[in-house]
Amino acid sequence: MNIIEFQKRFAPYKVFSLRDICKVESDFSYRQLDRWEKKGYLRKVRRGFYVLDDQEMSEPFLFLVANKIYSPSYVSLEKALKHYGLIPEEVFQITSVSTKKTVNFETTIGNFAYRNVRPDLFWGYVLVEFDGQKVMLAEPEKAILDYLYLNPRLKTFEDFVEMRINFDSFCREVDVKKFELYLSYFGNKTLEKRAKIFLNTIQNH
Repeated sequence: MNIIEFQKRFAPYKVFSLRDICKVESDFSYRQLDRWEKKGYLRKVRRGFYVLDDQEMSEPFLFLVANKIYSPSYVSLEKALKHYGLIPEEVFQITSVSTKKTVNFETTIGNFAYRNVRPDLFWGYVLVEFDGQKVMLAEPEKAILDYLYLNPRLKTFEDFVEMRINFDSFCREVDVKKFELYLSYFGNKTLEKRAKIFLNTIQNH
């Protein structure tokens, strides 16, 4: 398989692994990937995962990469909060939640961080369509709760003011009843107390 054939075959994948390639061509050599990478046809994202060099680095694409290179995971925390317009600061790192261990990957296309949660907390995401692929992205309510859960130092009115949550975006994006329902699923009294302070801060600040 030459590079032209390879590009046509794997462009729809967006991000692909050596395993994906071997499903198409069982005797494909990883050394060929190394040669193509050196020539600038490919970029290695992390060990075993590649993208074509001409791929547009859009936000949906980077979300897809985040899902693919460390699975199971869904985009959440700061990046999801920014996606929904809930925080003003630009977020350059793609942050995700996973049932696997906490880890960071600094790659040629961006930085990807993953925070561990228990398997029973791996929910509250939607599947977003991106060029025929499904991207797992936290719902706004779950993104906030993930953030509070994984940042237990945030406890007071002042702490939540410093989050600089956009009130208009919050009213537009967040269903408070769903937020409270999702909160109950955590079964965590300390989190419930902190989340109530968070809601009072947003609604009264």
